[in-house]
Amino acid sequence: MPNDAISTGRITTTTSPPEKIAYPVQLVQPDGRRVLDREHAALVADVGPDRLRQLYLDMVVTRRIDTEATALQRQGQLGLWPPLLGQEAAQIGSAHALHPDDYVFCSYREAGVAYCRGVDPGQITRLWRGVAHSCWDPAQINMTNPAIVVGSQGLHATGYAYAAHLDGAEIAVITYFGDGATSQGDIAEALGFAATWSAPVVFFCQNNHWAISEPVRIQSATPIARRAYGYGIPGIQVDGNDVLAVLAVTRQAVARARAGGGPSFIEAITYRMGPHTTADDPTRYRSAAETELWRRRDPIDRIRRLLEREGLWDSSFERQVRERSDEVGARLRTATIEMSDPEPKDLFEHVYATPHSLLDRERREYTAYLEGVRP
Repeated sequence: MPNDAISTGRITTTTSPPEKIAYPVQLVQPDGRRVLDREHAALVADVGPDRLRQLYLDMVVTRRIDTEATALQRQGQLGLWPPLLGQEAAQIGSAHALHPDDYVFCSYREAGVAYCRGVDPGQITRLWRGVAHSCWDPAQINMTNPAIVVGSQGLHATGYAYAAHLDGAEIAVITYFGDGATSQGDIAEALGFAATWSAPVVFFCQNNHWAISEPVRIQSATPIARRAYGYGIPGIQVDGNDVLAVLAVTRQAVARARAGGGPSFIEAITYRMGPHTTADDPTRYRSAAETELWRRRDPIDRIRRLLEREGLWDSSFERQVRERSDEVGARLRTATIEMSDPEPKDLFEHVYATPHSLLDRERREYTAYLEGVRP
């Protein structure tokens, strides 16, 4: 959603490591109490009761999308699904900070961002069901499809951002990735290029503590956001389970990029409460006690408690949330089950933007093969 409150982009940042311990930005505590942070609270001062309720609604719907898709995979309707349980605030808060003309380069876990960008819930599972090369049309929502190659989207985002800068487009580009991706060379190259050429890109790391079975303490001996300092890029840590704090710091980074200030790095500290994908068993590498600790920091429960504290929770709103999440869940389930299988020859469609002689030859050979084996 557009960030109307931040228009100038005059944001003071530093690329030097702090002299003292810098705690992650937090505006709402797990018990729903607000935190006194005048600098960052000012960035979300326009978020009134209606917008706060919308943030909560989007997080609940995103969780419903995730749980419905997970259930569909367990029932054999999807080949695979990458759950985002516990990361709703990081995705919804950052998505609400974007303008319609900003461009998103995602990994494979940003179903919540896709929903906020306007993707029809019935399209979200197309790739994961194996009936199409992609889920949605990127041109319609300014967001790429899931990137399976870990970290590759960082390079794509940086290149796109630099090209937009050369074209004079005053937009921001944001790229999402996990803590594990920061160990990939692609992210390092993207950071170096973005810093050198002042590309208007926001690097958004969802530090969910686990790169499949490898804990973040093995990925990095220092806070991941500090890696940005070595490239001359300002970095910040935020409580990734606090949707208002995520909205604030992302607005700040987006405004900086749109105003020509160059790249920024955000480390949203959150937790993947489910498996890495539905092919993973997290009980083999982490304890139930650790998971329970993070369940008490649930991002959805946190905002509900804030709404209750501020008198914004009532039975009417609760019913609205339930009805909307049921509607989206039913839409996703029905659309997934009713998806038709593609024709084998459709494999060659939408591969290149223009005609390609090699692809044409392969299509002819495959067609001849199919005609020879079919009764």
